[in-house]
Amino acid sequence: MNIPLSNLPRVVIVGGGFGGLQLARKIDSSKYQVVLLDKHNYHTFQPLLYQVATAGLEPDSIAYPLRKIFKQKANFYFRMSEVEEIHPEKKEIDTSIGTFTYDILVLATGTVTNFFGNKDIERLAMGMKTVPEALNIRSLLLQNFEAALLTDDLSERESLMNVVIVGAGPTGVELAGAIAELKAHVLPMDYPDLDFRRMNIHLVEGSSRVLPPMAVESSEKAARYLEKLGVQVWLNTRVMDYDGKTITTDKQPMHTQTLIWAAGVTCNPPGGIPADVIERGNRIRVDRYSRVEGFEGLYAIGDLAYMETPKYPKGQPQVAQPAIQQGVHLAKNLKNQALGKALVPFEYKDPGSMATVGRSRAVCELPGFKTQGAFAWFIWLVVHLMALVGWRNRAVVFFNWAYNFFNYNRDIRLIIRPYNRVQRQLDETD
Repeated sequence: MNIPLSNLPRVVIVGGGFGGLQLARKIDSSKYQVVLLDKHNYHTFQPLLYQVATAGLEPDSIAYPLRKIFKQKANFYFRMSEVEEIHPEKKEIDTSIGTFTYDILVLATGTVTNFFGNKDIERLAMGMKTVPEALNIRSLLLQNFEAALLTDDLSERESLMNVVIVGAGPTGVELAGAIAELKAHVLPMDYPDLDFRRMNIHLVEGSSRVLPPMAVESSEKAARYLEKLGVQVWLNTRVMDYDGKTITTDKQPMHTQTLIWAAGVTCNPPGGIPADVIERGNRIRVDRYSRVEGFEGLYAIGDLAYMETPKYPKGQPQVAQPAIQQGVHLAKNLKNQALGKALVPFEYKDPGSMATVGRSRAVCELPGFKTQGAFAWFIWLVVHLMALVGWRNRAVVFFNWAYNFFNYNRDIRLIIRPYNRVQRQLDETD
């Protein structure tokens, strides 16, 4: 693995997402040797994955090479690998490229899509947590429209054209709005032989409103935006099963060959973590300093960490900001530890939440301030643009957004890597 021996304590960070990235950036590498492990060689800006899935952005606009981020950081090493098991008692971690020793291990592996134990849905639905998954959705959408041109069976054609999104959180709402705009402005020009009045976009939510974490006012406004875009919103509706063509719900069946699952997340902690520190959602219980209880030198941050505080007695929300703040906070505490100073307990400062629902429509909730419509959409644009890693990515995304805004077009409607559901199932069983 070619990581040199050092008289500095070795910090191994597992995961290059929001939390792991900030920790690796902020940690004082004059006091620690830093090793970052991730199965990808890039950081993904997940809030914009839906735009990759709907041909608004290319994947390299929202991904950034990890090696480039840290090219000038001393005592830093990146290795592309997957974690298999940890051995806290020996301070070792088994990976796909070998075994690492550590003085401090920080787990920041984030979440995976939660299919709630339904194997048929897991096998046939499309998740959207990674760049490859977003590209799969883009390919499947376009492939289904190509197939719809070739069939004379009207019900089959509608099944190919229909899209069902399960989960009306920010991901589901933003994805539904983006697909609705494709239907209104782009797809009829690409496929003039298809009657897009027969295409339905369904957004299915198990609770009583869209965007459940946000205020009722924002939820109601977002629902009205979706309805204006032609999205059919199904509330208090539970999805029971899916056979690849028909979704079974507790209300009525829906016919589609494109089911996108955005209904929840769960964690997938590495082997070796004792069951008595695993909380709901497979999160690892930590204290206010991100330390895993009962294990020296073992930490967890971000979505994987379950940290109770007076303001958040059920743990921090599983979104980007807590992960970012925990990464920065842990870097400061590790420096304090190296200097013999007192550690500072973590307190999450909620900067607010927002969601966009198509062009010039968004809802935004900031501390002491709420807004909807075009102004909220502008705030959403600025916040997401500045949060991207790298000036090149910001410039490319800004240009794409400006171009798409004035032209109602998305020129990245490319099936570069055709999606094969059968091959995916074979790969998953190997």
